[in-house]
Amino acid sequence: MGSPPPRTWLLLGKKPGDNGQVLALAEALGWPHEIKSIVHRPWELIGNRLLGVTLLGIDRARSSPLAPPWPELVISAGRRNEPVARWIRTQAGGRPRVRLVHVGRPWAPPDAFDLIVSTPQYALPQRPNILHNEAPMHRVDAARLAEAAAAWRSRLPALPRPWTAVMLGGHVGPHTFDAAAARRLAAQLSAMAARTGGAMLVSTSARTPADVTEALAATLTAPHLLYRWRRDDPDNPYLSFLALADRVVVTSDSMSMLVEAIATGKPVFIFDIAQDRAATGGGQEQERPRRGWLPTRRALLFHLGRLLGPTQLARDVGAIHRAQIAAGRAVWLGEPWPPNQRPSPLPDTARAAARVRELFGGASENA
Repeated sequence: MGSPPPRTWLLLGKKPGDNGQVLALAEALGWPHEIKSIVHRPWELIGNRLLGVTLLGIDRARSSPLAPPWPELVISAGRRNEPVARWIRTQAGGRPRVRLVHVGRPWAPPDAFDLIVSTPQYALPQRPNILHNEAPMHRVDAARLAEAAAAWRSRLPALPRPWTAVMLGGHVGPHTFDAAAARRLAAQLSAMAARTGGAMLVSTSARTPADVTEALAATLTAPHLLYRWRRDDPDNPYLSFLALADRVVVTSDSMSMLVEAIATGKPVFIFDIAQDRAATGGGQEQERPRRGWLPTRRALLFHLGRLLGPTQLARDVGAIHRAQIAAGRAVWLGEPWPPNQRPSPLPDTARAAARVRELFGGASENA
């Protein structure tokens, strides 16, 4: 028999994208794990930047208890949970040493972690403890898709085929997903339906502005079903729409939605919120002139942050767009899907799990 799997803690925060990656990695490992939900205080950034390894930035009364027996492995994602992971290792001390695995881009020095699982938009250096994945990890698999399809299949009998799942995100960097962009998206979707027939299965998200939802609903002429996101809704059809659709459209802001759409193996079309691919090379966070107070203010604050703030604020979301388009897994909305193109699955989650096992000598892989 192999060694028992390491005691594993997952640090989860308020961002679904970060939490999804942590859970995806844990599920790929197949080891028992304990979820630690962390609630942060509004001013956590100040304390974390000044003090580093501290719990002053979290609300301990509302967070999961952090007490012995200490874990041997902590998996975290996002800036807010970095100090928590490092605090746990400091408290544990001794042997065995707590391994820290961080997903994304850390604000602490890279050598503070045993493994960093990163993606192209962060442009991290090549180092032995940094794994450069193609795209974010996800939890979408055949079993989850089948279950989700069964939950909603009987509710959509009146809509003509083919079905197009449309997943709406929100603002990204200096780019504002506003009503004008929503109307532009609706026009492209309506044109798609006019060419091929069918209906749209539209799902908003927690980040979708209300005026965007209403502008798209008022402009979309194709047959459609629109789901307006609700917090903690057990009947959220997001995954069901992905499972039932014949093709998928995602907005360019969300890398998580993009990889989840790709995981279905269906044609994936990216709607460019910035509408500036020629200048940016496909979604880089650069601003072009727009009318309206909100886009101007958003762009100004974003660029001030990049000029005056830490280098961790910089990222290039277009790097993932370009890579997935080059790999044949997606195209820009408005461009044709190549005939007979069958996208290959992303190997990222399995690669990350293999690297985590290496931290423990591979002894727990078959435990």
